[in-house]
Amino acid sequence: MKIAVLKETADGEKRVAATPETAKKFAALGATVAVEAGAGAAAGFADAGYAEAGASIGDRVATLSGADVVLAVQGPDAATLAGVRPGVWLVASLNPLAERARVDGYAAAGIEALAMEWMPRITRAQSMDILSSQSNLSGYKAVLDAAAEYGRAFPMMMTAAGTVAAARVFVMGVGVAGLQAIATARRLGAQVSATDVRSATREQIQSLGAKPVFVETVAGIEGEGAGGYAGEMSPEYQAAQAELVSAHLARQDVVVTTALIPGRAAPRLISDAQLQTMRPGSVVVDLAVEQGGNVEGSVAGAVVERHGVKIVGHRNVPSRLAADASALFSRNLYNFLSAFWNKEARRPVLDAEIGNAIRLTRDGAVVSERLRS
Repeated sequence: MKIAVLKETADGEKRVAATPETAKKFAALGATVAVEAGAGAAAGFADAGYAEAGASIGDRVATLSGADVVLAVQGPDAATLAGVRPGVWLVASLNPLAERARVDGYAAAGIEALAMEWMPRITRAQSMDILSSQSNLSGYKAVLDAAAEYGRAFPMMMTAAGTVAAARVFVMGVGVAGLQAIATARRLGAQVSATDVRSATREQIQSLGAKPVFVETVAGIEGEGAGGYAGEMSPEYQAAQAELVSAHLARQDVVVTTALIPGRAAPRLISDAQLQTMRPGSVVVDLAVEQGGNVEGSVAGAVVERHGVKIVGHRNVPSRLAADASALFSRNLYNFLSAFWNKEARRPVLDAEIGNAIRLTRDGAVVSERLRS
């Protein structure tokens, strides 16, 4: 079986879907690995490293020729995959809801497209979860980006010239990215607080030494959506949360927002009016900026200033840590394919639970229920 690893074509994408480490592991399974020349260069992985791991290096045409599985970080368009044989697997982050036309192109080309971001959040699939591995790095980098933009120190410092107060950091949304943001800000010495609509996260916040900030006046709302994600809240809860957050925001130096709802635009957590209550020089990092943004006025791919507050809206944050992000992403893909490796068939064979969850196209048609409904 031949596994092809493509050089990413998306603007600003520095990650790669396989590293020399995982290329060697695929070879140990009995697969042949072909890597497009320069695929790992932006992440610090030279072609020579792949060659030492047993992979062949060539141009895109040679890499794709005869491939059974194509690995990518962001899904390429169908034209990039021209010439692949029908039935080839495309394993990548495919953004199916926003890129429906591209998915239709995969179907027309006979490609079996597998969207790794739709991996079910079940115990046996944790090691395959690209969203968790990449979000973990995003939460870490968000705090570093905030520290770079913030004009003061994070930890309390007692010096002969006087005391520097610790920065106050508020994390909104306590998923994987939020938890890592809390931990990173704590390691930098900040006073950290956090909030989430899911009451189950209270103990997680406290376990990291941060202060939980929760709506206490609206009973019976847990905020737990499908698959461990946050769900949409009632107008009553939203109003109570806005009031609580407004009072808290005015005292914060740095805010990191991470809230996303699968298949929907990012929920608005901070309004322009709330930004006006923050003191000049404070910083807000919007990790949801590419899905519409949690912060009013945030701009994807830019750092803007409103009312004296810097709003950081970097695109593709994991790619800003390309080497580590690639290492984790590639291990997710290896863990996925190796978990279903059939020694007799000498290729992976998916079961129904995971296959039906992530498969978008097959035999020339769009087969995903989430796309057909």
